[in-house]
Amino acid sequence: MAAALAWLAAACLLFAAQVACEYGMVHVISETGSPRGKDYCILYNPQWAHLPHDLSKASLLQLRDWTTSTLCSPSDLPAKGFSNQIPLVTRGNCTFYDKVRLAQGSGAHGLLIVSKETLVPPGGNKTQYEEIGIPVALLSHKDMLDIFKSFGRAVRAALYAPHEPMLDYNMVIIFVMAVGTVALGGYWAGSRDVKKRYMKHKRDDGPEKQEDEAVDVTPVMTCVFVVMCCSMLVLLYYFYDHLVYVIIGIFCLASSTGLYSCLSPLVQRLPFGKCRVCDNSLPYFHKFPQVRMLLLAVFCVAVSVVWGVFRNEDQWAWILQDALGIAFCLYMLKTIRLPTFKDASAQACTLLLLVLFIYDVFFVFITPFLTKSGNSIMVEVATGPADSATHEKLPMVLKVPRLNTSPLALCDRPFSLLGFGDILVPGLLVAYCHRFDVQVQSSRVYFVACTIAYGIGLLVTFMALALMQRGQPALLYLVPCTLITSGALALWRRELGMFWTGSGFAVNTSLL
Repeated sequence: MAAALAWLAAACLLFAAQVACEYGMVHVISETGSPRGKDYCILYNPQWAHLPHDLSKASLLQLRDWTTSTLCSPSDLPAKGFSNQIPLVTRGNCTFYDKVRLAQGSGAHGLLIVSKETLVPPGGNKTQYEEIGIPVALLSHKDMLDIFKSFGRAVRAALYAPHEPMLDYNMVIIFVMAVGTVALGGYWAGSRDVKKRYMKHKRDDGPEKQEDEAVDVTPVMTCVFVVMCCSMLVLLYYFYDHLVYVIIGIFCLASSTGLYSCLSPLVQRLPFGKCRVCDNSLPYFHKFPQVRMLLLAVFCVAVSVVWGVFRNEDQWAWILQDALGIAFCLYMLKTIRLPTFKDASAQACTLLLLVLFIYDVFFVFITPFLTKSGNSIMVEVATGPADSATHEKLPMVLKVPRLNTSPLALCDRPFSLLGFGDILVPGLLVAYCHRFDVQVQSSRVYFVACTIAYGIGLLVTFMALALMQRGQPALLYLVPCTLITSGALALWRRELGMFWTGSGFAVNTSLL
């Protein structure tokens, strides 16, 4: 107990010791050319000095290139100082306080420190914060080069920190896609499983042969799956540039399969293309597939290949990624089955939800205290490391570009993300609720309640994201919302025992 309290205290101290930082903007214009300017992202610490929120209230000062110096000693100062200027200096080995103290003493009205590494907040202590009255911020080396290439050496700059909306409108799109996928996938999975079990009850010789077999998740499979997830996440964190292409290849294959599975029921309703391929010895064609199904397979592979080739086209490739991702999630929800809650493979449902709940919280909230950079392993991998040489992003997320017009969109990630796991894990419970609805002939009350609970959990996730301004483990909110709602509803209807064991399959198919 004492050791646990010690760890908790250490974690709190580490959290409290983190340096406050915010994104801001440096607006640059040419002194000799066009008055049209450009904004660049900076990372600043408001404890040194606050920046105005409105560009019109920010002072437009001369930006002086002093990057040949680290500004670590008085000998690095120019003879005439930095009167009414904002000097640009390189990072060097001295503290931020050493730099800004020299700059302020020589008349500077701000300080921009150019860094080739990942931008880190310029920290100090309380005494140093009280002494300094000018803003200090970090600017990436790439942006510095772009400034002088675009505007020349004679430039003026203004530092400001515009307000950013707490939530972007793209959250509405993500909400609709996520809830719609969970609802549709849960309904489809439940209906398919109930039909299969009904046919088994109706026919003495067992169930009719299904084109796709469901996969029952056992506790052992759950443990193996979680261990694999943890291992893959850690490997991606350390070997991202090597493994990211493996994940992209897996996504292309899995998403094309999912798209085929989603579209095949629709294509089978078409009145044409029913003729079959002639007799042959090819691996797939020996089953004599219909021409229309063969054309569908080619189409699905083509869509996946187009995304793979143009995946970095930010203007439109995200639409294909989301479509393929939704198809993949629907396919997984239809294929993976959690039959009951308690016996045999039935413990898988509760076990899977709770273990992944802990997994999500650990890799988002706990790992920042274990990594040298202080970043969450989950967030770092999901968004792509800042120092990645490939600049590739993992595709296992729904992504929608930011829709707000704030200049800070340049600093923050240009896309909002929701991982597939945040859809699949609660979606499995929604699918079980639909199957149970048919079992007890309850007019889908469990299915609707669990779907609504998922939507509420997602809204709570968005609220936490807005309040904390950091990546959130969505399962922290989704798992309690869906599990508690389903269990409470079963308790209120006095069906908790049946709901827990999944017993009593009804032969009535009016709800199918």
